[in-house]
Amino acid sequence: MLLELDADQRLWQETVRDAVAKQCPASLVRDVAEAGADAEPLWKTYVGAGWTELADPENAVELAILLEELGRATDPTPFLATLTQFAPLVGDRFDPQRAGAALLDGISAHRDVDGWILTGTCRHVLDADRAERFAVVTAAGVFVVDADDPAVVTRRADVFDPVLHVGEVSLVGVHVDDADRLEVDAQRAHHVALTGMAITMVGACQRILDLALDHVKNRQQFGVPIGSFQAVQHKAADMHVAIERARALSYFAALTIAADDPRRRLAAAMAKASAGECQSLVFRHGLQLFGAMGFTWENDLQFALKRAKAGEHMLGGAAEHRAVIAAEYGTC
Repeated sequence: MLLELDADQRLWQETVRDAVAKQCPASLVRDVAEAGADAEPLWKTYVGAGWTELADPENAVELAILLEELGRATDPTPFLATLTQFAPLVGDRFDPQRAGAALLDGISAHRDVDGWILTGTCRHVLDADRAERFAVVTAAGVFVVDADDPAVVTRRADVFDPVLHVGEVSLVGVHVDDADRLEVDAQRAHHVALTGMAITMVGACQRILDLALDHVKNRQQFGVPIGSFQAVQHKAADMHVAIERARALSYFAALTIAADDPRRRLAAAMAKASAGECQSLVFRHGLQLFGAMGFTWENDLQFALKRAKAGEHMLGGAAEHRAVIAAEYGTC
């Protein structure tokens, strides 16, 4: 399994990087955070560019490349939830024109005369308030529910990342037909979600390192750039190593998904665990290298810091996935 990007993938990476830099600059992210600017036009740009059509598992590496750049830019759209959490659960029912979110727990399904009744509450749903459809995971299967159903109640929660949308969804006796019950591989979908979250965190961590390097090259102390100090260099090097390790594991996980390799379960867990450990180190060192400036609202560093930290708290943290890996190898 080749672990290097080929020529087409490198071209795709360059294309995406240039497009994201133009369409999602730091000024737009700040406008969303401070003034509540609408991210819908940016989402429509992604749709128009065909980026939302990368839902096929064969495109897992290309999707990972895109997600890394969106993580780096602190993307304010529902792209991550739609492509990595909703789309893998609905298969050919996915509509690239519409945003979606996944309800992964808290919902029960009961049979009735005409179909199924869904009841319950799912918390910490990524982009719950912006989704047009929900993929609802239950013990009886996965169901597709329209967000505008009168029996669906959504509420956005306050979280420390001002650009991130996280909410609570309650289904109060939602009726669905048998046609809306899907037979899908929920475990495989979970692996895609973990990998997508991991590579998004890698992108955010890379942004932290980029900003830190630019700062230490220009910040003067005792007449020289602080980047010339050995202690600063060691911290930057540690950040780089942590990011490269998490990036390699994330792309390996994407490769296992694209190849339908049975190792994808462990690969996805390793990617998410490594990304969690990476953000912990990069968050700490990145903030320290900026000194007091890193704590200010005016510094764009905050958005990357918060996006990386938020990723650790979604879909299980590093310790949880380390336990999965340990249990797997403990049975060998």
